[in-house]
Amino acid sequence: METSSPRTTGGPREAPVNSSPAVAANAEGEEIEVLESTDVLPVAPEDYDPESSGFISTERFRDLLATHGSELDPHKLEVLLALADGNADGKICYQDFVNLMSNKRSNSFRRAILQGGRQLKGCALREEVGLGLSQRLVRHVAYETLPREVDRKWYFDSYTYCPPPWLILAITIAEVAVFMYYGFQLDRWVLQVSSPAFLKGPLPYHPQLRAQAWRYLSYVFMHAGIEHLSLNMAMQLLVGVPLEMVHGALRIGLVYVCGVLAGSLAVSVTDMTAPVVGSSGGVYALVSAHLANVVMNWSGMKCQFKLFRMAMALVCMSVEFGRAVWLRFYPPAFPPCPNPSFVAHLGGVAVGLTLGVVVLQNYEQRLQEQSLFWIFFCVYTLFVLCAVFWNIFAYSLLDVRLPPPP
Repeated sequence: METSSPRTTGGPREAPVNSSPAVAANAEGEEIEVLESTDVLPVAPEDYDPESSGFISTERFRDLLATHGSELDPHKLEVLLALADGNADGKICYQDFVNLMSNKRSNSFRRAILQGGRQLKGCALREEVGLGLSQRLVRHVAYETLPREVDRKWYFDSYTYCPPPWLILAITIAEVAVFMYYGFQLDRWVLQVSSPAFLKGPLPYHPQLRAQAWRYLSYVFMHAGIEHLSLNMAMQLLVGVPLEMVHGALRIGLVYVCGVLAGSLAVSVTDMTAPVVGSSGGVYALVSAHLANVVMNWSGMKCQFKLFRMAMALVCMSVEFGRAVWLRFYPPAFPPCPNPSFVAHLGGVAVGLTLGVVVLQNYEQRLQEQSLFWIFFCVYTLFVLCAVFWNIFAYSLLDVRLPPPP
């Protein structure tokens, strides 16, 4: 069988080509699963696991690396050697090896690396020279988001710019387009919320229109003014794009959408008469998750000026939150409808510090295998269900006086 070609030193690396037939793990070993990817070294289970035990001896594993190590990326070879040295019992789970070669690292693989009691050989990724512009960007993103050198090197060798970080860019472009549209339509760019027609569109959340379920998400494309859009867009791009490059659109989109939905539902429960606009719920979910991940892995994070940059991020979040609080209690231009609520920010932070942290802490690990992920996901689902019932029954039971529809 063949393996993917080694990476080049200029430009983005090409995605590995899976030219070999699918490999099946030995059916007699309970620890072995069926291999779906085909990007593996030329080895069959019966050659290195003749006893069908589900394990490979470290001696045979080293023979494999000595024979075919030149065909691997140098960082992947380092990780494989660390995997061999990290197993004191002299054997390696065959499925761990298979997952590793198919870029699907298992939890047992990570434990083998972390419990090995040794550092990876070779220089740190930051010390490598002769890299192209795109590779330096990938290396920068790795140091911005990942706390372990093994993860940084693995990400550096695996990232291919395919697909690009499209989700956060697409959301940002849509937000700017909607803002420009309303700017020309209302002939107002600062504090658009003070215009009588601002809340009449199909996008913002309004308590009188809460039965229109899409508004709990679509409000993300509306902003109170250019000052609101600018701060959110800056944090969204500076934090969201690198996170999407590392963790993928699906995971980052999950955190973002959960933050947006939690923000509008939190407003509907705690600030029942106020409308909601802006992407702060999703942005604060991403930023708070990233900052919490940095704090929890402070010694491992090697990004430059991390204390100063973390302070600046907190300042930006505080300024935006302060602006939202001021606007909420500022006399509305068209009473009795109040100005947009600030509670969506807090809903986003709650999602970021729970569900978001679990997602960012488990780079390249299956979330469905993380018990903490399911705990937070179940808590989040329970909150959504309670908020839905609250919106259905509480407004009438409490006889809440809502502002007239826009």
